[in-house]
Amino acid sequence: MLIVDSHTEGEPTRVILEGGPDLGSGPLSDRARRLATEFKDFYRSTVLEPYGQEAMVGALLVEPTDPECITGVIYFDAAAVIGMCGHGTIGVAATLAHIGKIRVGTYKIETPVGIVEITLTDKNTVTMRNIDSYRYKKDVSVAVEGVGLITGDIAYGGNWFYMINDCPIKVTPNNIRSLTELGIATREALYAEGIEGENGGIIDHIVFFGPALTTKGHTRNFVLCPDNAYDRSPCGTASSARLSCLAADKILAPGEKIYQESTIGSGYTLSYQPSNRLNAPLGAVVPSITGQAFITREAKLIHNPNDSLRHGITTVE
Repeated sequence: MLIVDSHTEGEPTRVILEGGPDLGSGPLSDRARRLATEFKDFYRSTVLEPYGQEAMVGALLVEPTDPECITGVIYFDAAAVIGMCGHGTIGVAATLAHIGKIRVGTYKIETPVGIVEITLTDKNTVTMRNIDSYRYKKDVSVAVEGVGLITGDIAYGGNWFYMINDCPIKVTPNNIRSLTELGIATREALYAEGIEGENGGIIDHIVFFGPALTTKGHTRNFVLCPDNAYDRSPCGTASSARLSCLAADKILAPGEKIYQESTIGSGYTLSYQPSNRLNAPLGAVVPSITGQAFITREAKLIHNPNDSLRHGITTVE
């Protein structure tokens, strides 16, 4: 299997160029479901240790159904096939530039949740315009064991997020373990109380916000992903959901730019425009996320059938 690895503001992406499973030629949403149900060993082994690494997201390149798109892509982490990945899309763009498939310019990429647009400014710098993102519910409270009541917004940015502005723990690198444990407990509390996104959407990402630690930063976030790893970048889909909340609360005007810091201090430049799509969700915005990705590895991934750990080391079920 031929792969190219990169990191986007610290968060790793593994793009599969050749050797992935045959998922057919139907809609990407159907192909993503097939990957999730029939090829779990494949996608887990691709991103888990000993072949992958913690926090890695896989990006399987597939043929798009829309001829205007440069490629289709299905994303996954160790826990699940995911609808969309912002840092992964930036990583895919840098990878396509690295292999000579795109040059500086604007292109479309098809994902299972819709078509996104990328603008490559140079070989590392990418602006992603995401699908429509929106806040579903404001100020939803949940009782978290050992902590008490936590209140946050439920918002969509390609994945479902529970976003907490007033984190009871400081959002700093030395608190990553405590933030992870709090995020897991919060997600379990949401599940226990049956709190979901629209149409039963599973809220599998938890985001805590705290004060920025740089003069240019708007806030600093901590994003817990479905596999219980934290996002080293500010998370593109979380940033998209964040923009929808800032827009709904009239804190940020259309076109106004902010810098969103990640837990480790990397960041994205964010802005939005109101969606003009027919039948868009109420208050939906089109987010723009700008960040940098760097190629780290070109490799041929070998899965030895005699290796008892060829499907990965996992505690995630």
